[in-house]
Amino acid sequence: MISKSSRHSKITGDFGEALVLYWLSKHGFECARVDHTGLDLIARNPQTRELMGLSVKSRSRKKGTERSNVRIDLDDLRKVKAASKSFGCSPHFAIVVDAADIIRVFILPLSRLLKLFPRRSSSIARGMTQRHLDSYYRDSDIKVFELRTETRRWW
Repeated sequence: MISKSSRHSKITGDFGEALVLYWLSKHGFECARVDHTGLDLIARNPQTRELMGLSVKSRSRKKGTERSNVRIDLDDLRKVKAASKSFGCSPHFAIVVDAADIIRVFILPLSRLLKLFPRRSSSIARGMTQRHLDSYYRDSDIKVFELRTETRRWW
């Protein structure tokens, strides 16, 4: 088993933000990375003209844990809501999960996230089992893109 670097969590977060920013830009969104409590990205949807404030949550899963729940602290929900209000944006989350040979990205409004994710005392959580993934794929409120990965030669 490969051991991740000591900075892997920080690098994973930066990668997730850059990936979502790239994908939005590629699809015509005017967007920018911001350094503000509760928001990572601001983007204008070219079809709807909606101004979106996005909090990006990235997870990197070790082999065998790809289907683990994604947890988001309740404080993060409060922060994205407050920051989005300050900037006149609609609050959204982008959830990036590196699950071995596939990186999945889910973008959804905070209101939809709250309906889907069961609330716990300090966080909300949702599974990444095939049953859960199938329900996300069917949900028109959740925008999804995936990147398949393959390491052909490495140390």
